[in-house]
Amino acid sequence: MAGARFVPLLTALLGAWVAAASGDEGPEQAAVPAEPSRVQPMTASNWTLVLEGEWMLKFYAPWCPSCQQTDSEWETFAKNGESLQISVGKVDVIQEPGLSGRFFVTTLPAFFHAKDGIFRRYRGPGIFEDLQNYILEKKWQSVEPLTGWKSPASLTMSGMAGLFSISGKIWHLHNYLTVTLGIPAWCSYVFFVIATLVFGLFMGLILVLISECFYVPLPRNQSEHSEQNQRSEEAHHAEQLQDAEEEKDDSNEEENKDSLIDDDEDEAEEEEEEDNVAGGVDEERSNSNDQSPLAEGSVVQEEVGPVGTEEDAPEQAHSVDTEVAESSLRQRQSQQANKGS
Repeated sequence: MAGARFVPLLTALLGAWVAAASGDEGPEQAAVPAEPSRVQPMTASNWTLVLEGEWMLKFYAPWCPSCQQTDSEWETFAKNGESLQISVGKVDVIQEPGLSGRFFVTTLPAFFHAKDGIFRRYRGPGIFEDLQNYILEKKWQSVEPLTGWKSPASLTMSGMAGLFSISGKIWHLHNYLTVTLGIPAWCSYVFFVIATLVFGLFMGLILVLISECFYVPLPRNQSEHSEQNQRSEEAHHAEQLQDAEEEKDDSNEEENKDSLIDDDEDEAEEEEEEDNVAGGVDEERSNSNDQSPLAEGSVVQEEVGPVGTEEDAPEQAHSVDTEVAESSLRQRQSQQANKGS
């Protein structure tokens, strides 16, 4: 019975001791602060810090599983940053879409190395040993830097950052309309379409006003005077063209006259040649007629021979005439063909 009485007392003492022990340990555990992160968050306002010194940047998203797997390795790398003489930063692409556009980040996670404003893309694994060797062995020197318009500090990538910032704000606004306010998605799309049209018309109006400010219209008298000068210049140009055409026509007429004169001279020469040929034929005929009586006297004793010669003489003369005429006709045709060619 006595032992049964002491059991509740011992239980109560044991509970009080456990409570006291837990109470003593609680303040000690609460007094131990959590170790701060050595990774510096980068935003659109402080990203210019990477233009000086040596940096390693990591672009990540909270929902990205691959990014979450490299978080511990990146923290370890940042803790050793002082010994490596390098600063370590990270960029949340959800909160900073402008920086993701400036560095043209298309895959996650993405790593970049910066040395005095010269940027290079690190494509190795996000493991501490590899990152440490990349810095100690200066492997970044063998990587082609992002120069020219690809550099994050260039004007082109600044414009890209602005576009990404606008798209991020539109995305946040869409989530606010659909998630927070509960508006249907198609209503949000219609709102953005109307807003785009109104914004385009407004920008067009601004451009028109700017052009009107810089463009000074000419007075009415000057404009009329300029129109008259233009008309007079056009009339003068038309007159010059007409004079040139008339001169061309006159030259063509003169050439035609010269060709006609040449043809007449050629025809006169041909006629003279024909007359000379005809005169030669007449002379031959007269000579043949003078010689025919002598031939008849010498061949009186022949019965058939002389008769045949007297009858064939006119035929021979006629054949000579035809041959001469044909030869002259051929010469004339050949001359005309040569002129035509």
